[in-house]
Amino acid sequence: MRLSRSVPLSAALLLGLAAAGPADALPTPAGGHCVRQERVDVPGAERQQAACLGDLTTAALAGTAYTDSADQAGLAAKGTKNPSGVPGVQIDGYFPDTSHFNTTHGWNHDAQFVIRLPDRWNGGLVVTGAPGTRKQYATDALISDQVLAQGYAYAATDKGNATPDFYTDGRRPGDAVAEWNRRTTELTRAAKRVLGQRYGHGPRRTYMTGISNGGYLTRWQLENRPDLYDGGVDWEGTLWTADGPNLLTSLPVTVARALGTADDQDLLDAGFAQGSQFLWPYHQQAYWGVTQKTFRSEFDPAYDRDCPGASAGSTVTEILAPCASDAAYDYASRPASVHRAVARIALTGRIGRPLITLHGTLDSLLPIATDSDVYERMVAAKGRDRMHRYYTVEAGTHTDGLYDTFPDRLRPVLPCYRSAFTALTAWVEDGIAPPGDRMLAKPSGGDVVNSCALS
Repeated sequence: MRLSRSVPLSAALLLGLAAAGPADALPTPAGGHCVRQERVDVPGAERQQAACLGDLTTAALAGTAYTDSADQAGLAAKGTKNPSGVPGVQIDGYFPDTSHFNTTHGWNHDAQFVIRLPDRWNGGLVVTGAPGTRKQYATDALISDQVLAQGYAYAATDKGNATPDFYTDGRRPGDAVAEWNRRTTELTRAAKRVLGQRYGHGPRRTYMTGISNGGYLTRWQLENRPDLYDGGVDWEGTLWTADGPNLLTSLPVTVARALGTADDQDLLDAGFAQGSQFLWPYHQQAYWGVTQKTFRSEFDPAYDRDCPGASAGSTVTEILAPCASDAAYDYASRPASVHRAVARIALTGRIGRPLITLHGTLDSLLPIATDSDVYERMVAAKGRDRMHRYYTVEAGTHTDGLYDTFPDRLRPVLPCYRSAFTALTAWVEDGIAPPGDRMLAKPSGGDVVNSCALS
């Protein structure tokens, strides 16, 4: 088990094709393959190394030092089709940091990043941050392959701290999550400069996107750094609000259920979706306990110092197990200092660029009723609903890998995400408004792993 620490517009929307856009339609830089590689210097990086590669996609990189297939485990359904054959330059490195959770490349250094620069560039940049507590290669198959084939440059960050021990980073409550946002901004600015070095000018369009915690980063960046981006796609972003809802208001009841002091009806009353019960045993084993105790340790370390996050165990089973005290955790009654810690990184809904949000109706880690349904109302309350589209994916859940276990009950969200990204770029670049908010109904047949119609 991996600790949970990714045609024309009309055809893409109507047929649900995740259009890649032929890379051979893009111009090759004067001078050929990997031209200007020697000029690339990532601003602010403490360490960097560039490689000229014949293919930047996972089809070629799997099993090499240029990606980490293990960190992608469970995020995509089997049978997912990814493009390949995108030559270019890959830059790996890290920014100055004082934490050492990320052991990739043997560097034992956080704030690691990857930047990929295709030979045939369409003038755009896509930025993301790792979901969960994973690292910089986590969304290579979900996001990087597809956008590289479309001609975009790609940049991803480990967010500055990884693994379930992330909460130990920083001096005060909330510091670790606040760093996630800072590292994303840092990488975006640096990547834009790198594109200028490689191609002779910076990106004409920059998009922020991500899944889960990467979706949270997308929301935060479009609210707080809209000058850096032209739009974003938020795939089930984690919702943080100072007074709730947030993970610390939705997860304690799951711990109580695991310990026998709450029942299924209590979870339904807390916002977990009717019909998602078949997913709860897996989430109880793999997600709920560790997620509650690590984020409680991040924002409220004084609550139970004898049971701190992942450090409460030395084996996988112990790390994933809940703390008994979390069954009674009541965020609303916790000291004002705890709410202030969450407020430092909270979302407001005040987006400054077009945003498309997708969320599965059967998400059993971030229940849709206490997350994206709420965020949609927050955006509307700030008068920004004209810049927002919200698509609920019927029978979608938090990670598409679960589709392989329950193909008769679930559908993957990834093909809908890819269609949404196509719709976003048409919205930003061509002024073609995407379909209005809607539920994307579970299809009765067809290739549900690779196609999803938005209308």
